[in-house]
Amino acid sequence: MNLPEKLSQAVKDAVQYLFNAELNEVELQPTRKDFEGDLTVVVFPILRVAKGNPAVIGEQIGAYVKKNLTEISDFNVVKGFLNLVIADSYYLEFFKQIRSIENYGHKPAKGKAVMVEYSSPNTNKPLHLGHVRNNLLGYSVAEILKASGKKVYKTQIINDRGIHICKSMLAWKNFGKGETPESTGLKGDKLVGNYYVKFDKAYKEEQSYLVAQGKTKEEAEKQAPLILEAQDMLRKWEAGDKEVVALWEMMNSWVYAGFEETYKNLGVDFDSYYYESNTYLLGKDNIEEGLRNGVFYRKADGSVWCDLTADGLDEKIVLRSDGTAVYMTQDIGTAIQRVKDHNDVGGMIYTVGNEQDYHFKVLFLILKKLGYDWAENLYHLSYGMVDLPSGKMKSREGTVVDADDLINEMTTTAGNIAEELGKLDGYSDAEKQELYKIIGLGALKYYILKVDPKKRILFNPEESVDFQGNTGPFIQYTYARIQSILRKAVDNGVPVTADHNDLHPKEKELIKQIALYPETIQLAAENHSPALIANYTYDLVKEFNSFYQQVSILGADTDEEKSFRVALSKKVSEVIASAFNLLGIAVPERM
Repeated sequence: MNLPEKLSQAVKDAVQYLFNAELNEVELQPTRKDFEGDLTVVVFPILRVAKGNPAVIGEQIGAYVKKNLTEISDFNVVKGFLNLVIADSYYLEFFKQIRSIENYGHKPAKGKAVMVEYSSPNTNKPLHLGHVRNNLLGYSVAEILKASGKKVYKTQIINDRGIHICKSMLAWKNFGKGETPESTGLKGDKLVGNYYVKFDKAYKEEQSYLVAQGKTKEEAEKQAPLILEAQDMLRKWEAGDKEVVALWEMMNSWVYAGFEETYKNLGVDFDSYYYESNTYLLGKDNIEEGLRNGVFYRKADGSVWCDLTADGLDEKIVLRSDGTAVYMTQDIGTAIQRVKDHNDVGGMIYTVGNEQDYHFKVLFLILKKLGYDWAENLYHLSYGMVDLPSGKMKSREGTVVDADDLINEMTTTAGNIAEELGKLDGYSDAEKQELYKIIGLGALKYYILKVDPKKRILFNPEESVDFQGNTGPFIQYTYARIQSILRKAVDNGVPVTADHNDLHPKEKELIKQIALYPETIQLAAENHSPALIANYTYDLVKEFNSFYQQVSILGADTDEEKSFRVALSKKVSEVIASAFNLLGIAVPERM
């Protein structure tokens, strides 16, 4: 039984003993900073079973708890709040127990696995800023779930078929003159993305010409030769035309190589890949089964629908009248296929923007109606758009913020700021570049992940690379500062031990913050929110910097104090590194 559980039981015992009443729940919360204490019992709910003055009742319960729990050294009552002071001995014993735990806060995997889908790009353009948020969220949630005790599979579905893919293919065929990534020196995804933009430009020119000839805008959009040619190319691809399929395979291979380079630079990975070209026909058999079971019904025109009106949603088409699938059909089939491929999967998380909220409500409900027990454990990790000070991004017009360019810009910005601060004396050029990348990527990732996923973000690159405040570089700098202390401790022969008798208030506050880490991991996993980890780490770093400013570490009065504070600093740095690892952020040894 942990301390909050023991404390809750002691309060229940107190109410039983003092008032001969049964208390079902005890409301506990951290004591406010402006009062003495560590944990606070809210007395007002107790008045339901124990009548009287809340301050007097608080005093009576406080006296009982102090007498019966050795972990409680003192208490005070402020109005209807019983503030309990936890004994230094409790924190010292706790610190001794966790000091040498390598993966403190992490739990071993057990139970059913969770599959986390993220990235899921189109193969007609490079990854952009929106993909960056998607990848960072999906990867971090997967890592947090692992730390919380789940087995996790990271996956994505690559949208490698459809009219948008044929647009890039057709533009390259018409205008490319045999260009390749090798001949141009461009990453393959960038080269293909350029042709997506070229298609749109040429398509608009054709539309303008047709409108000038007297066509309406809608007629011009449908009758422009390029779009008709692209539609014909898609039909040929679906029919297995050798020439079209060969072109598709070549250009997709360029894109995949480009994506992998971006993923490596971004620091994310995957355990498996699904391709829409393999999955777009999935789900039809499941629709037939659902028809037999009454989950779906067929209209007079032959189309198949699911009536979700009784569940507060609309009717949803799952097969067109010509028997072709819609996106919902293949999403149903893909989900079922994934469980067949990984029979230990008991749930899935889809990292997709909030514009798809309704789609996933429908998908999850249909899978439940089809009778899959794992459908109870499906979650849409919905997130808001990322905006820039310059406005919205448009892929067709080539105005997106390219992920690779953003990573390079962050590295450059970090370098410029670090040079201005003059923090890198004695570094070689190679060491500087590596550090700039660690700081720049840390700034980018932290700025995005510290915000609740559901919120829209206005991303400001320069603001993110600030060495003060709630930023990645500020936390990285604190980690590097601790490493400097640890190196000096080694040079001075200071042993790292947890032996100590009396805690300084700042030492106690730091241990209290460290103690919250396992609980924070579990909360972040339950809420699918890396923001909880990010902001916990910032609070820990603020607490350490307050400790650092008010308590001498290597200049402590006694060897025992010196060794303990070095050990405490070391544990703080380990928790920072662990928490940042869950966010996919590296920490530098020097800075």
